[in-house]
Amino acid sequence: MTKSNYICLKCDYIAYKWLGKCPNCDSWNSFSISRSDDVFNKYKNSGTNISEIKILSEIELCKSNRIVVGINEFDRVLGGGLVAGSTVLIGGDPGIGKSTLILQSLALLSENNNVLYVTGEESIEQVALRAYRLGLLKKKVNILSENNLDKIISYIIEIGYTIIVIDSIQTVSTSLSNSAPGSVSQVRECAIQITRMAKQFGITVLIVGHVTKDGSLAGPRILEHIVDTVLYFEGDNQSYFRIIRSFKNRFGSINEIGVFRMTDLGLLGVANPSALFLSKHRDKVSGSCVMATQEGSRPLLIEIQALLNISNISNKRLLAVGFDSNRLSMLLAVMNRHAKISTSDKDIFVNIVGGVRIVEPAADLPLLLAIYSSLVNKPLPFKMVSFGEVGLAGELRPASKGQDRLKEAVKLGFKIALIPSSNKPLEKIEGLEILTSNRLEDSFDIIKSIY
Repeated sequence: MTKSNYICLKCDYIAYKWLGKCPNCDSWNSFSISRSDDVFNKYKNSGTNISEIKILSEIELCKSNRIVVGINEFDRVLGGGLVAGSTVLIGGDPGIGKSTLILQSLALLSENNNVLYVTGEESIEQVALRAYRLGLLKKKVNILSENNLDKIISYIIEIGYTIIVIDSIQTVSTSLSNSAPGSVSQVRECAIQITRMAKQFGITVLIVGHVTKDGSLAGPRILEHIVDTVLYFEGDNQSYFRIIRSFKNRFGSINEIGVFRMTDLGLLGVANPSALFLSKHRDKVSGSCVMATQEGSRPLLIEIQALLNISNISNKRLLAVGFDSNRLSMLLAVMNRHAKISTSDKDIFVNIVGGVRIVEPAADLPLLLAIYSSLVNKPLPFKMVSFGEVGLAGELRPASKGQDRLKEAVKLGFKIALIPSSNKPLEKIEGLEILTSNRLEDSFDIIKSIY
């Protein structure tokens, strides 16, 4: 007797009897019958024609040739360009510029490659209007408006396209899943089919993905594990510049960023992003400190601003934009305990200028220096840069690639650097006075002595 199971079309939850409401995702009337022997018969009748098994030592190694897009910042984030047979997932908020960057890239790639833009959200006329605004109508970009992934893959293989864009993964569906487009099972199955096609035929695929309210990619987390590269758009979509960060890259380094400026002609790369993130008036105000951060292989100078205000309510406000508020609370406790500087009666507001999000602990020291500057209402020394991690015991820990950070500071005209003693360079850096400290309280003493 054939045993039947029931599977939820929304979340793939399996039940042994039909249920009106899924206990996993709370969806109503979402269960469909699924026979347990279907999968067994599928593999039983599939035959034994499998790929040839090889010994690891006998495999010939070859370096993958990069396909240079032609947009320097995009190529940097990708690790030097696209790799044939790879899948790249690009996510970001609506209207931040995902489709614009993809269309610009395809227009450049169409000069030497057979490219296809598959749009599931827009009509081909809407894509043509965007191309008209960007001045790309004369480019040989093939456009297909289709939501059926089975037809899309058949068409791609038949024509022989080499670079494909799927915009977006949440709008296409395959007959291998009975759920609605955009559901967990559909997104996962579509991603698997696209990746299998890319590997088998050496086709490069760029996939556009939606994001949820908290900024993560919509759909199953496994989607990020299936693809080769995951890129995220960062920054405020109301601002005129955008940041793309690499969170996963099997062919390059992670945490690499590319900085773009939004113009009437689309997204243009920013040659000197450090100058973009720095305020021209930082020497006239208190509560500002410049940090030398390292994003992938690129050192950047970013301004950290802090504002402290006397609070008239018992529940003090603590707001951080671009920085983890929990870590900020921890750093304030360290400053209170070891440096004897209390902020318990203040509202504290912290902002990373430019919409950048800082995740590395080397931002600890410059953040506390900005808070101290706002507390005493005195600007920090002119043209000073800082970096360093602060431990719970008040000690200053080194940051990686300190030499590169200091060289970037000198390049932009900074004269003073306050860093951990373990980051002190072996050779003197011309034009830069380096101040070092082992503990947080000593760093504040150095600032007081300069005042």
